[in-house]
Amino acid sequence: MLPSRLDQLRLLQEKNDLQAVLFLDLPNIRYLCGFIGSDGALVAGRDRRFFLTDSRYATQSRQQVEADEIREYRAKIEGIAECLGQIGASRIGFEAEKVSWDLLNQLKEKGPAGAEWVPLKEDIHALRVLKDASEAEVMEEAARLNEAALREVLPRIRPGVTEREIALELEFALKRMGAEEKAFDFIVASGIRGAMPHGVASEKAIAAGELVTIDFGVRLRGYHSDETVTFGVGVVAPELRRIFDAVLQAHDLAIEQVRPGRSLREIDYAARDHIAKCGYGEYFGHGLGHGVGLEVHEFPIVSQRSAETARESMVFTIEPGIYVPDLGGVRIEDMVMVTSSGCRKLTRIPKEFRTLPV
Repeated sequence: MLPSRLDQLRLLQEKNDLQAVLFLDLPNIRYLCGFIGSDGALVAGRDRRFFLTDSRYATQSRQQVEADEIREYRAKIEGIAECLGQIGASRIGFEAEKVSWDLLNQLKEKGPAGAEWVPLKEDIHALRVLKDASEAEVMEEAARLNEAALREVLPRIRPGVTEREIALELEFALKRMGAEEKAFDFIVASGIRGAMPHGVASEKAIAAGELVTIDFGVRLRGYHSDETVTFGVGVVAPELRRIFDAVLQAHDLAIEQVRPGRSLREIDYAARDHIAKCGYGEYFGHGLGHGVGLEVHEFPIVSQRSAETARESMVFTIEPGIYVPDLGGVRIEDMVMVTSSGCRKLTRIPKEFRTLPV
């Protein structure tokens, strides 16, 4: 565990006057102690950290986890309650967005009598929102896999090939190149299906004259890449090209706005305003982007409702889109990392308009 992460944890506890913080969300647990299994808990006291898991992960946790003590439980809630009671925690923080009402009631019932349970949201977001150099390096490596796999698969994108075949080819290529897993179900949306922002690859055959949007990414050593490209297959209609140009310009304008201190709402507005001026404002309904890291969608959100400002070392996507029913759609996406003077792209695939041969 990097000292900076331990410092962040201590600050969170001091700010909220907590004797302990209970972590159940696996990405947070991985970030704070290194565990990469599928079940466990981290109890962070003021002076000691306790990692708790069941017998399936007893050996694994001893190899991976950085904590003051590793405990094995037979029943998870009882094991957590016993640990909290032993450290005398009377004010306990928990992940408000990850703990259900039922689970909270069980923790209150079996945990220390009279303890106050404090929901944490923004302070939990703050733990992972700034990426260190090692995190950025892994995400850049994941983005390089994106580039290499697409280069390999691109010649196979031609009329008659189905969207699903392209998605599978990409997944196979990425795993051959070292990816742990795909980041999400790949979107391959061609023709009128391009108007579906989440058009997961189907059995539809790609046809000449269509646009094809591909949204894909990988998980590598726990961290994710996320990138979207749109291509023309043969000659496309003039309106489709106008839509592409409007999205690319919006993408570039938004990236130019990224710098420390700039509100995420303003960055979103730069892209949204340009698309509206091009006459397609009603066809851009989603937010401009989202954070990426140990989760492919995490804090912060870049949208019209964002209250956050860009800070150095944040990583998030810039992904404007236009989706016109019964015509088609375009999305163009890069991951950027905020720097002291602006930002740098972590993703590498060129985003200018390309026509694939038919």
